[in-house]
Amino acid sequence: MRVLVAMSGGVDSSVAAALLKEEGYEVIGVTLDFGVRVDSGCCGVESAKRVAGKLGVPHYTLNLKDLFHREIVLPFCREYSLGRTPNPCIRCNRTVKFEVLLRKAGEFGADLIATGHYARVEFDRALGRYTLKKGVDRAKDQSYMLYLLTQEQLGRATFPLGDLTKEEVRAIARRMGLHTAGRPESQEICFVPDGRYPELVGRYFPEALRPGPILDTEGEVLGRHKGIAYYTVGQRRGLGLALGRPLYVVRIDPERNAIVVGGKDEVLAEGLLASDVNLVSVPEISEPMKVKAKVRYRHPEADATVFPLEDGKLLVKFSEPQEAVTPGQSVVFYLGDVVVGGGTIEEAWREGEEVASRAQGGP
Repeated sequence: MRVLVAMSGGVDSSVAAALLKEEGYEVIGVTLDFGVRVDSGCCGVESAKRVAGKLGVPHYTLNLKDLFHREIVLPFCREYSLGRTPNPCIRCNRTVKFEVLLRKAGEFGADLIATGHYARVEFDRALGRYTLKKGVDRAKDQSYMLYLLTQEQLGRATFPLGDLTKEEVRAIARRMGLHTAGRPESQEICFVPDGRYPELVGRYFPEALRPGPILDTEGEVLGRHKGIAYYTVGQRRGLGLALGRPLYVVRIDPERNAIVVGGKDEVLAEGLLASDVNLVSVPEISEPMKVKAKVRYRHPEADATVFPLEDGKLLVKFSEPQEAVTPGQSVVFYLGDVVVGGGTIEEAWREGEEVASRAQGGP
């Protein structure tokens, strides 16, 4: 069976390709060149070529610079300019990586596509659906990043590292003599490797760097901010305020070009409103469902109930209030190891707000 493997030049995708070849697959390596810095760990073309040569598999490089800039970089900057904090890796997985890989798989006559993600995909006969599950290594689990994948994408995907730990992956790389065995991991967004988001956003949306007022939750001016691109919900440092008590960004108001701050309790939210919902393990949510909800990739899961709304959005109510529920980020729902689905956080929700009245069987 022929499989098209996305090879970034890092240890994870290298081992994914090596394991598939060892299992008898006909492996074709493909590197998606986004035009970002090689040392970001995202698309090291030369490193991937070297691994492919070591494994004795063909390797191709796809120039996706324009597509990546149009579909990922610009939308990221636009969202930031509107006071939201998007997760571009999630969008990239569905609309760029897996979309392109599936198309190229057809051209190469490949049956499957593979990546080095720490996740698992299975077909549930009872549900008649492909399900996405957490990787065995909980510290490396990337199921959160893959919740947007469609049934078609999951049905053609395999994740060889899903049952392995990171330590086991590095050990396999050493055993196979791969030069990527000790390669460090990137912890940043690939197209902003130095973490300088405001400068990137300001290049395309200069209004996001326009100074404005810092307000308290009652609307009183407490100071001035440098531009909304410098802030995100929950942020404490860098506010430039000395009022004798810790203050946090509660929300960002792009219409007034204002940053609203408050105390620790004012950062807490009882729930959230989610849009752009993608369901994985179930075809629909038609009644309240108890789940574990994750509001950021590294955020611990929280007990929650998901309520369907009439407009296709979801209201998520937490059992205990959560910190820094951030518009633009993704909320992902789990039942045990299984990804139920997820959506984009539109806004934090607090008890008694109007959106609750639109929930079917609402709280």
